[in-house]
Amino acid sequence: MNNNPNNEWLVVVNPNAGTGKGKKDWNKISQLLNKFEFAYHTFFTERKLHAMESIPGFIEQGFRKIIVIGGDGTMNEVVNGIFAQNKVQATDITLGMVSVGTGNDWGRTYNIPRDYQQAIEIIKQEKTLHQDAGYVTYTNGSGQNSRFFANMAGLGFDGLVAQKTNAAKEKGRSNPFVYLGTLISSLFYYKSTNIRVTINGCEIKDKVFSIAIGIGQYNGGGMKQAPDARPDDGLFDLTIIKHMKKTSMLANLKNLYSGQIKKVKQVQILQGNNVRIESDIPILLETDGESLGYSPFEFNILPKSLKIIMSHIAP
Repeated sequence: MNNNPNNEWLVVVNPNAGTGKGKKDWNKISQLLNKFEFAYHTFFTERKLHAMESIPGFIEQGFRKIIVIGGDGTMNEVVNGIFAQNKVQATDITLGMVSVGTGNDWGRTYNIPRDYQQAIEIIKQEKTLHQDAGYVTYTNGSGQNSRFFANMAGLGFDGLVAQKTNAAKEKGRSNPFVYLGTLISSLFYYKSTNIRVTINGCEIKDKVFSIAIGIGQYNGGGMKQAPDARPDDGLFDLTIIKHMKKTSMLANLKNLYSGQIKKVKQVQILQGNNVRIESDIPILLETDGESLGYSPFEFNILPKSLKIIMSHIAP
């Protein structure tokens, strides 16, 4: 390995991603990195937020190229670590991913294969795109906080499902079916909330079930909830699902996966770069699958602020 960090990749491995798949498959992935002659330094995360806290130090040392071996949550931590430092511009860092998580929604927008060798071949080619990033302020037990995100934020029902899914993950239960099961069980008791959405200065008031705020197109392990989102257009795509009967929600579940949710009459699609959301009672927030806090929220977009390695954007 080359000892100059400027010429090395920093490989961030989350051993717990995919219920231990990161640890189990690391030997196979490292062999492929060696096969394709990557010079790299490996960093294994040991706890939640470890990557976020550590990335600024690695950038200070000189690393400018990062491969994430994990899921959407690991990618989110690395992105927040990139924005937390002042040594270089975020776009000076090249970011690639080998998906070993359960959702892997960030990579779906870019058609990044789940096959490890194919994903590493794409990273080796270093075809890059400058994608947008989101920045949200929210409330939690310690007051107002903020977070960057690279793919999608979910509010209301989406926030509740993420919270319950993450609790299941912490107990060692983690696969797409856990998310789907949590989603269906939560449908029967979650209540829609009166919400005020201000987007680029225009206000909308309605009784709302959930809101997805997308840079990418997918969340929830393959749900195409922001079907027309383009990650480099400088705009959030908001999918607002208004109050509907539980039977209608179940009937339309297939439309969440196919991208046809936008044709449902209780769904409104909006675009904007500044979004404020207030609610009569607090609603939960998740970004890139990570549970964070509750309303009120303000979202702003940072256009073309991340340099990522991609295959091609999904149609």
